[in-house]
Amino acid sequence: MQIADCRLQITICNLQSTIYNLHMPEQYNIIREAVRAGRPVATATIIGGGHIGAKLLIFADGGVRGGMGDESLERRVVADALPMLAQAVTRAVEYADLGVSVFIESFAPPPTLFMVGGVHISIALGAMAKVLGFHTVVVDARSAFATDERFPHADELVIAWPDEALEGRLDARSCVAVLTHDPKLDDPALRVALASPAKYIGALGSQKTHAARLGRLRAEGFGEEQLARIHGPIGLPIGARTPGEIALSILAEVVKSQRGK
Repeated sequence: MQIADCRLQITICNLQSTIYNLHMPEQYNIIREAVRAGRPVATATIIGGGHIGAKLLIFADGGVRGGMGDESLERRVVADALPMLAQAVTRAVEYADLGVSVFIESFAPPPTLFMVGGVHISIALGAMAKVLGFHTVVVDARSAFATDERFPHADELVIAWPDEALEGRLDARSCVAVLTHDPKLDDPALRVALASPAKYIGALGSQKTHAARLGRLRAEGFGEEQLARIHGPIGLPIGARTPGEIALSILAEVVKSQRGK
């Protein structure tokens, strides 16, 4: 009888696994294609309680694939997973009232560092940022500055006005370094960045230059809370002088911001 009971339990477990993982190969194909295309996707897998192994795929727009056998749990998991996916966070989440543990894993493209201005600092900053895994984009309306010869390691060279180049491209993990020292280029970039959820916004210039910059943006209607998002003068105060040292100070400040410090 005990052997029969064990066989019955195994059969039931296998059946449950089949029910909640009917499209498992398809799910992994979706994950693979999303990663290749640079689209964020999260997987949520029950690791304790409930239907262990049941998996839900969650996309940045709130769409889902798969299931966990409990719609109320799925709604809560999606609500928790979306902000985690936006920040590329992976961790286990406990739903104590339901007796369920869910492991949420984020698959997100690398964060993007937008460098406004194809200047010497950008050359060094882009090279360093690639070492840390950033997707690097150089933006400059001046074609003589944004060239393959000057930026051989950049992922993208965008020859356009900064506001046009940045519009619609900044998400919660984007970092923007405004480096031209020219209000005609810097201010349009900052307007777009401040209206976005970008993780980091920094602008080159002295204290005097930054104060004048804030005055212009304030006159355009930007509030103090918005303006406080701009790191200016850009970079950590390490006494940097050369383009390479300034780039190092900027990247250190970017990482500090990413880590919430």
